[in-house]
Amino acid sequence: MTMAVQSSFKNMTLCLFAVCIVSSALLAAVYAVTKEPIEAANQAKTNNAIAQVVPEFEGNPVPGTIEVGGKEYSYYTVSKAGRPVGYAITSSSVGYGGPVVLMVGITADRIIYNTTVISQAETPGLGAKCVEPAFADQFRDFNPAEKSLTVKKDGGDIDAITASTITSRAYSKAVETAVTVYDAIVAGMETADDNQETNQGE
Repeated sequence: MTMAVQSSFKNMTLCLFAVCIVSSALLAAVYAVTKEPIEAANQAKTNNAIAQVVPEFEGNPVPGTIEVGGKEYSYYTVSKAGRPVGYAITSSSVGYGGPVVLMVGITADRIIYNTTVISQAETPGLGAKCVEPAFADQFRDFNPAEKSLTVKKDGGDIDAITASTITSRAYSKAVETAVTVYDAIVAGMETADDNQETNQGE
């Protein structure tokens, strides 16, 4: 009786081990097959977002990261005739349904060229309207030096989505954060240029 129980337990263990091995192999195979298509799809989505938010450029966007306020942000620099013409910055803020993630394009002269939503989970028919031109186009060709990136309810210049002030604030905050990131990028470039000139002078 005891030997039968031990034998049965041993068989169950071996069977479970075999199932785990086969499952792991299948998962690895699926990952290998789908990895490149998923990466390609994500890159295509990113490239499309970049093209929407920055002026016409030449060559490929150059990716970069920068830490601002203890948080790391990703961005892409686009150039024309050898000079940067804009920066596509990924930024986010928490809305009513979760993070509202944007790609914000800012030109070399600090004008918000355009914005686009990368992901959001706001309420359909309410906060989800943040993707619509009626709201999002307010940020097109927006000069943050002349106007405020806050909703009018808070004393700013942005018309909030009806019954969706939280989403509107989140969108505006994400754009405002992108401007802060832009300032940090430019400041870093200027510092690098100054250091290079100093080294050349020596």
